[in-house]
Amino acid sequence: MKAQYQSPFNITVLVAGLGFFIDVFDLFLFNVYRIPSLKELGLAGQELTRKGEFLLSIQMAGMMVGGILTGVIGDRKGRVKALYASIVLYSLSNIGNAFVMDVNTYALVRFLAGVGLAGEMGSGITLVAESMTVEKRGYGTILVATMGALGAVAAGLSADWLPWRSAFFVAGLAGFLLLRLRIASQESSIFKSSLQTETTKGSLLLLINSGKRFRKYLACILVGIPIWYSVGLLITLSPEIAAIHRIDGLKLSTCFILFQAGVAAGDLSSGIISQWLKTRKWTILGFMLFGIAATSYHFHRIETSQPLEISSLLIGLGCGYLSVFVTTTAEHFGTNLRVTATATVTNFMRGAVTLLIPLHIWIENTWHLNLTGGLMATGIIVWMLALAALLYLPETYGKPLSFEEH
Repeated sequence: MKAQYQSPFNITVLVAGLGFFIDVFDLFLFNVYRIPSLKELGLAGQELTRKGEFLLSIQMAGMMVGGILTGVIGDRKGRVKALYASIVLYSLSNIGNAFVMDVNTYALVRFLAGVGLAGEMGSGITLVAESMTVEKRGYGTILVATMGALGAVAAGLSADWLPWRSAFFVAGLAGFLLLRLRIASQESSIFKSSLQTETTKGSLLLLINSGKRFRKYLACILVGIPIWYSVGLLITLSPEIAAIHRIDGLKLSTCFILFQAGVAAGDLSSGIISQWLKTRKWTILGFMLFGIAATSYHFHRIETSQPLEISSLLIGLGCGYLSVFVTTTAEHFGTNLRVTATATVTNFMRGAVTLLIPLHIWIENTWHLNLTGGLMATGIIVWMLALAALLYLPETYGKPLSFEEH
């Protein structure tokens, strides 16, 4: 049996980190190029916003479907095989995205890209967690998550350098280069050992047929949703918010880059802090409280028509508990359900945007609020549910991973 890694600087972590970098780069290209791409397709005004939200919802719906498929394949056939399939699908989809000529085709390729992109985070983090020792696994997942956040920064920077069609084409090519590196990846010894057992693997039914296990699963999803509320709504809709409150000079790519730079700094610092303090749960709580304060400050700046760049950075820092959150999700579940749980949790929290969009619209219509008021009310709901869910979850630091769910 292959020995587990002590150092985070190994081939498994390196390839997983590069994979997550490309995954997040591809994922956020639509956020960055939403307005210029839809304008080129002939959309304007309110239709531009609504069709943009529709396409974002379609992409996230694809990620929820992909999370289920990846989880089942990853737990039954292997983490590496699931990654192969996901890379091929999202690479082809992004190349196809470079040639779309109408919104319906755009929606189709974003859905397929979402299905493919769903696999990288859950499978990659699981593979890293299982390949490293109990004491050091946090450092491996820190590097993976931080490289992913830097992929989002790269997506934001691309807006100043590449036309939107070229950016999607480059993203597709980068995926195929990653596939070549993935060939060097090997399955973890923990997964190989699980193949000798007869327990049910990769079963959604097993994930939800125990009340305790299902509550833990749902709580994990709720803890992650504020991250995607922040980037999928607050940051992505910054141009519309700026227009309402007459905030001059706002540039979406700048807000997005600063937000993701904050996430990268948060991923690195939260991961290190959780290792030093030997606690995942209370580290996440500290960053969530900072995120709530930063979001409140963001809305204050909106209402007073101040620039939003600095508050975007601070919100990103507060959302930087992603690396610790994904690690603890993998630690909560047994080997026969680990990818299924981790992949679906991470993609259902992303896909929650498909529910948050109609929620904020319903709140605005019901209570006669503007966009800012609807987003503020939605944020209160999201953050309060996340705090309650975190307090319910047990601590996982130092938990061995060689166990199965029955």
